[in-house]
Amino acid sequence: MKSIGLFISLVFACAVGTTVALAQTQQGGTPQPSDSTTTAGNNSSTSPASSMEQMGVGNYLLGPGDVLSLRVFRYQQFDGDVEVDSTGAIEIPLVDQPIIARCRRAQDVQREIAEALKKYIRNPQVSLRVKERRSRPNAVVAGAVRSPQQFQMLRRVKLLQLLAFTGGITEQASGAIQVFHTEAEMCPDPNEPSLPVQQIVETTSDALQAPFTLYNINDLRLGKEEANPYIRPGDVVFVQDAPPVYITGAVIAPQGIYLRNNATLMRAIAQVGGLRKEANQEKILIYRQKPGASEPELITVNYAAIRKNKAPDIVLQPYDVIYVREAGVLSPGRLVDTLVNMSVGGLGSAVTNLPLRVIY
Repeated sequence: MKSIGLFISLVFACAVGTTVALAQTQQGGTPQPSDSTTTAGNNSSTSPASSMEQMGVGNYLLGPGDVLSLRVFRYQQFDGDVEVDSTGAIEIPLVDQPIIARCRRAQDVQREIAEALKKYIRNPQVSLRVKERRSRPNAVVAGAVRSPQQFQMLRRVKLLQLLAFTGGITEQASGAIQVFHTEAEMCPDPNEPSLPVQQIVETTSDALQAPFTLYNINDLRLGKEEANPYIRPGDVVFVQDAPPVYITGAVIAPQGIYLRNNATLMRAIAQVGGLRKEANQEKILIYRQKPGASEPELITVNYAAIRKNKAPDIVLQPYDVIYVREAGVLSPGRLVDTLVNMSVGGLGSAVTNLPLRVIY
């Protein structure tokens, strides 16, 4: 009964609409839709819609959960919100078959609705716009970036541009970027080459439990195309933090530094300004914590031999503690300084401390 009533109302509206259209035609005018968005049935579109198209928003592909606002000029029976169901389709009154909306643009679905309504309406003027985008989760960028945040993906965005929106990578970055794919790609681009995806092996250390792809920051800076993929809605982009190593003792600026790829002892000491003159270059100590061990492993390094290319440089590991000892005051490296100090300062202080006797 409800469908019959809707059909009778539609027939009555058709008759009224035809009479108004004929009257306007006789007066030399043509009926125009009042809606400012693009409509199916004519070829006009407003400049805001064109600018949105240029930004890529007009190419948004619909998915389950998206809410669309439908208007049919002069036929308010069709006006209202329609939601894309779990199968990716929408239902329109009086249209026999559901209309597939999944992975299609709103403009394309709009034209199909207008074509289907021609069975009941002469030259239907249809407007369809996206009211709410619910089909795609936000992408998240976290880790060693200046402003971690989440993004609603209204268009396709590449990794480098997304990182720029966060203010860029910080000095704490290790050199690697993980892109976790938490959602299956809804509307894959057939022209985009598929990249290898690494599967998580350790199930205890990774909280996301999602497949990921690993990218190199240096490759990204060099402009290599394979290092700058499109980011999907729902992806989690994590810029890995570099683990620290700690350098203390007889160095210019004792401090902790971030461990980059293949960082060595010589490079780490250079980062803290180098060794002081009194440093013992033949016995630099590295304290290295081994997994499961209660006591750290002690490694003694002859730094002087490394500098002379007589020994290989030491590749550092995360959380290494490097201690540079001072050489003894009588060691060959410090003997001359010790004698000079004694002659200038030490000998003077020794003479001052002797008892004084006055001779009359």
